[in-house]
This record gives sequence, C-alpha cells and structure tokens, in this order.
Amino acid sequence: MKSKTLKRLVLGEFSVKRFVCSTLLIYAVLCFYAFFLSDRQIFQPQPTSYQDTQTTLKLKTADNVLISAIYLPNPQAQYTILYSHGNAEDLGDIEATLTMIHEAGFAVFAYDYRGYGTSQGQPSEQHAYQDADTAYTYLTQKLKVPANRVIALGRSVGGGVAVDLATRKPLAGLIVESSFVTAFRVVTRVPIVPFDKLANIAKIRRIQCPILIVHGTADEIIPFQHGEQLFQAARSPKQSFWVEDANHDDLVEVAGPRYAQQLQAFAQLVKNSEATSK
Repeated sequence: MKSKTLKRLVLGEFSVKRFVCSTLLIYAVLCFYAFFLSDRQIFQPQPTSYQDTQTTLKLKTADNVLISAIYLPNPQAQYTILYSHGNAEDLGDIEATLTMIHEAGFAVFAYDYRGYGTSQGQPSEQHAYQDADTAYTYLTQKLKVPANRVIALGRSVGGGVAVDLATRKPLAGLIVESSFVTAFRVVTRVPIVPFDKLANIAKIRRIQCPILIVHGTADEIIPFQHGEQLFQAARSPKQSFWVEDANHDDLVEVAGPRYAQQLQAFAQLVKNSEATSK
C-alpha cells in the first residue's frame, strides 16, 4: 500500500516538473520569437505605390543605405512637420495627407523607412530609429531648419519612431497619432515578456516639448485606450484630439477640417510654450 502511494507521489512530482519544464520552454520560445523575429510582424512594407521623380530626395544613412524622402517647403510656415508614417504605407500612399498638412500652413518633410517605397535595405525597429535620425539630420543641417521649428509627427508605428526621436533630439513639439503604449501590448494587452518593442509609454514620460495625442475612438487596430494612456503619461503642456467614430486608417477623413484646425491649435501651443520658457 505504501509503495503504491509512494509511486503516485513520484509520478505526481514528475508530472509537475514536466509541466513546469514545458511551460518554461514555451515561454523561452516566445521570448526568442519576440526578441529576434517580431520586427517582421511589426514592419510589413507593401509593394511601392510610387516611382522616384526629380523631387524625390535620397538620404544616406550612417551605414550607407539610401532612403527616400520628400520636402514640401512653405516660406510662410513657422514650423516644419517631420512625418513618420505607419506600417503598410509609403510616401505615395500618404501624399494626400502631406498635401493637406502643407495647405494647413506647415512645411512638410516625410521619408520612407528602409524597405518601404523606393528606400533600400530591410526594416527593423533599430533601422527605423536610424532612418528618423537621418531625416532629422538632413532637415536641420542640409535644409537648415532650426530644431526649435521642427514638429515630429508619427502615425501608428511611426508614433514609436517619433517618440524615440523626441527623447534624443531637440524638437519644437511632438504629435503622436493612432499609436500604442508598446508594440507587443497591442496584442497581449498586458506585459508578458521582460522587454518590448517601440515602448512609447516609458519614453513619453521623459519628453520635454509640447505633445499632442491624436486617436480615433473606434480604432480596431490600436484601441483607443492606448491613446488615453499615452496622454495621461505625457507631461504638460499637452493636448488631446479624440476623433469620434474614427478607425485606424480613416481618422483624417472622419476628422475633416478639424484635423488641420487641431494642428494649427497645437502649433499655437508650441509657440506659446516657447515664449513662456524664454
């Protein structure tokens, strides 16, 4: 009788150990995938929607990769929007949005991450940060736009790129549109690995310049709560622009003229903040 009981205890202990080992193995595989392979899920360039023209700029990154960019100057503009676009789109796809921002009274500088549009190379989180640095350097050094006249605007994945840029480079302001607290938490909702990609929620707390958070209340890709959490974490001065019934890819259309008006209102906040700090 005692031997049977002992046997059951041994088998039970073995089952527990096997379950723990299996769980740890699955978690290790998940961490490996998240760390080394998730860039492929986050950055998904589509076939290019445009062809290079005489107005297409070619910027050389620090590691000698050529990325494409476009500049819409505006002699009357006080601020230049440095635009970092979302996933599965390129300069051709966002042409109408860039034109609208330009007509709202801004100069506009936009670029494609490597692997997008006609840019060379392969996209990744670190490459996207480097590409943003390349665009910022070209804008401020080659085109001679002062850093205190540059407002970074990042949409969706581009929000993570713009937030990271704002933690490292001087800017007049930052606009985060339809972005997330972190890339992984779009899927997991809560942290499940000891690291993350495009960790906006931690970085945005350190940003000193004025911030505008824009999000659609009906966003099915990156839920509205992400925008709310980013706004709560951001330091003042800050503004929010919640677009009722807007989804992830139709926010500008749903907002209509209010989108340009909000950009202009934010530019005024930036101007007032600069005057106050002097």
